[in-house]
Amino acid sequence: MSNIQVEKLTKIYGSGSTAVTALDHVNVTIREGEFVAIMGPSGCGKSTLLHLLGGLDKPSEGHVMIGGHNLSDLNDDKLTELRRRRIGFIFQFFNLIPVLNAVENAALPVTLDGVKPAEAKQKAATWLTKFGLADRLSSRPDQLSGGQQQRVAICRALVAEPELILADEPTGNLDTRASDEIAGLLRDVAREYKRTVVMVTHDPRIAAYADRIIFLKDGKVVDETLLERKNGKTADFVAGKVKEMGD
Repeated sequence: MSNIQVEKLTKIYGSGSTAVTALDHVNVTIREGEFVAIMGPSGCGKSTLLHLLGGLDKPSEGHVMIGGHNLSDLNDDKLTELRRRRIGFIFQFFNLIPVLNAVENAALPVTLDGVKPAEAKQKAATWLTKFGLADRLSSRPDQLSGGQQQRVAICRALVAEPELILADEPTGNLDTRASDEIAGLLRDVAREYKRTVVMVTHDPRIAAYADRIIFLKDGKVVDETLLERKNGKTADFVAGKVKEMGD
């Protein structure tokens, strides 16, 4: 079953002689429950693609279908509702609110959606406990390590039970150990919790956790690699593909 269908997706910034084509007629299909990594050189359109998938920007041409909904057909209110309830976002910088503790930060999406505070906090606490933070529920961001803060951010993305998780360089601000832990958690989100995960990363080691890698160059899909077998050499294989793509 297809969860995401992208057809002829094009994004052009500016006009005339100053126009820049960030994405050029991209076609992508992502299955429900699949963990997909997007890789490519800087400026190739990775983050632009992610923003279009999340309805954070509008395409110049083409369309994005998520769960049967064409994002271009949705008005601002419907698009906001879809983002709030069906899409979870994870960023490189955790974007936690400093004065809120872990539970309050993780509960924020459903709290803002009108869920009663006690119920929202219970939902958040359940996810935080699943991700090994049962003893840090009352900790503020400045009392947590980078890896722990990103776990809170992942719980925040999951608390509304969305079907799609979009992660933009989620390990880019972490050390190697914490990066591997976060990549492993995202793999678990897809496998155990049956969410579709789309992750932008420049790190071959982190991309190796995915089921499939989509390579972009100059705004176009130039290759797709299915990672059927995971072993110690998978990251080396991905690094070789990155070099082949010209990154």
